Amino acid sequence: MTHPARDLLRTTTADLAPDPRSNPLVPRIADGTAPRSTLAALALEQSWVIPSDRRAFGYLAERSLVRDPEAAVFFGTLAEGEALAEERLSSFARACGVHETQTAAYEPLPGCQAYPGYVAWLAINAAPADVVLALTANFSAWGGYCATIARGLRTQYGFTDEACAFFDFFAEPSPELENQATAAVRAGLDAGRLDETSARRYGRLLQTYEAMFWNALTAAL
Repeated sequence: MTHPARDLLRTTTADLAPDPRSNPLVPRIADGTAPRSTLAALALEQSWVIPSDRRAFGYLAERSLVRDPEAAVFFGTLAEGEALAEERLSSFARACGVHETQTAAYEPLPGCQAYPGYVAWLAINAAPADVVLALTANFSAWGGYCATIARGLRTQYGFTDEACAFFDFFAEPSPELENQATAAVRAGLDAGRLDETSARRYGRLLQTYEAMFWNALTAAL
């Protein structure tokens, strides 16, 4: 018999799964029809997203430490993961032809930066257990996108393993993170500090902002 926490994570992820049509860009990377300039824009947008999310997750870990230690472990792992992803992002950017001068001069797209802006809002305002549930549901879709992108970069654009490492990192399942999420949700349920309605609302908005990210990049083609 599974624990209610694991059931809740599974059903919430299924309920919030995005419509495949909400992401027009990933299929174009998969079939090689996305221009390399768009790949460069993806790298540049992520150079804004990743450090913002890393700081937001670090703040959530600190905020959760006393009352929600299980959630603190989860957010700490996320923050460490973002730091590792940031190291890998530079290889993808170089493969796209992005130089330091371009990075410094780049003006990010509002539609792409709505997602990290909302993650920062959650870090300040939302109950930690609710954020764990919402993020875990969102990460399922993000991981799938990354797996598809990594395949497309290799088969359609000839990118090396090093250049694809950023996407490989997020595409790889993490049983440890899944267990940490389950422990955090379980603790939130047991303590009465998880509001399923709020968590689903947060998850829905995260998925919407995720779709905005991909649509903004597509509109800029």
